[in-house]
Amino acid sequence: MEKRYEEIEHTADMAMRAYGRDMKELFANAAYGMFSLMADLSSITPAVHRRVHLQAPDQEALLVDWLNELLYLHEAEGEVYCSFDIQDLSPTELSATVGGEKTEAVTKVIKAATFHELKIARTEDGYAATITFDI
Repeated sequence: MEKRYEEIEHTADMAMRAYGRDMKELFANAAYGMFSLMADLSSITPAVHRRVHLQAPDQEALLVDWLNELLYLHEAEGEVYCSFDIQDLSPTELSATVGGEKTEAVTKVIKAATFHELKIARTEDGYAATITFDI
């Protein structure tokens, strides 16, 4: 898969489309894309690692919860994450390790991932998810 994500135009908020050959790659690329919208990840190294374990009623809720948990960690710890290793993923549960570092190099603030226009779809190359963020 060539493209991990792309920013898409949205009138009031910020939106992106993430891609993946499978669901693990899709969730990892959604997280990478979200943090790429917030900061230049080329200068971030995965010096600190955090474990994340989540459960949700369905896959779309799990994706939103995943991104919002990462935003919570970002706010609470002052860290930006650049590596996303998803060990286990089912339609209702996720276990992952994320890597990043403390930094103040955030250029855009994302408050939350939302359910607005959220869509996970099967594509020719795997999966794509459209995600809108509250800024």
